[in-house]
Amino acid sequence: MATFGLFLAHREDPVASARGAEELGFDMVALSDHLHGTSPTWEPWTALTWIAAATERIRVAPDVLGLPYRHPAVTAKMAQTLQRLSGGRLVLGIGAGGSDAEFEAFGLEVRSPGEKVEAFEEALRIIRGLWEQESFSMRGEHFAVSEARIKPKPETPIPIWVGAYGDRMIELIGRHADGWLPSTLYISLDRASEKMEHLRAAAEAAGRDPDRITCALNVWVRIEEGAEPRKGQIAGGVEEVVEGLSGLLERGFTHLNFATSGDPEEQRGLLAEEVLPKL
Repeated sequence: MATFGLFLAHREDPVASARGAEELGFDMVALSDHLHGTSPTWEPWTALTWIAAATERIRVAPDVLGLPYRHPAVTAKMAQTLQRLSGGRLVLGIGAGGSDAEFEAFGLEVRSPGEKVEAFEEALRIIRGLWEQESFSMRGEHFAVSEARIKPKPETPIPIWVGAYGDRMIELIGRHADGWLPSTLYISLDRASEKMEHLRAAAEAAGRDPDRITCALNVWVRIEEGAEPRKGQIAGGVEEVVEGLSGLLERGFTHLNFATSGDPEEQRGLLAEEVLPKL
């Protein structure tokens, strides 16, 4: 069965919006991780912790963490803490980091595309190792840990969803991750379907069941009669939006995170009451 979440904008009260999403029956709320810029976001770990403390059921996810902002060993500990305190409601969304100007502005390392893939695979090994082993050591090209330990261990498995588009990252997701989390702003649906097949083949080659990997999608939606869709957006009346979203589910996506245009409260109410029941 498909699940549905909301992508919260940095201009709104994250706790009030998350409570509203929970009341409307959404399954998840997500926050992006762009700390530098003309329109920086909330720092997602801090905001998601605040959200989790103020809600009861809804899952929380960074969508997605930029790897250069936090050492993977620290990320592993932060995730374990939020998972435990939230009662198992965290999905760890993470990516190699695409906004080089942000990392340079903060004085962080800016890696080449190839180095980003290498660093990300090392980061996944460290995060998993710290969650699963009593102590973990690794010395890579980009990260190193020595007899590192985190306690307590996660009480329940923490899903890792990866925001990525390149072939090498897609293969890495198939081998190691629990989910893929692209955005319609950055990839066409036909191209996304091709990547999904690539991901499934990589999972099978690694001896994994591809059906156990969540294919999620950030999608922009505007529910308004006569609305013309912009790039990456599904727009129109209720039936048009239902048709467009049904097409995404038919392509194999099993979780949709919605970013809305227009009045957020109105749009989210229409989604919950008019659109999602028809999906």
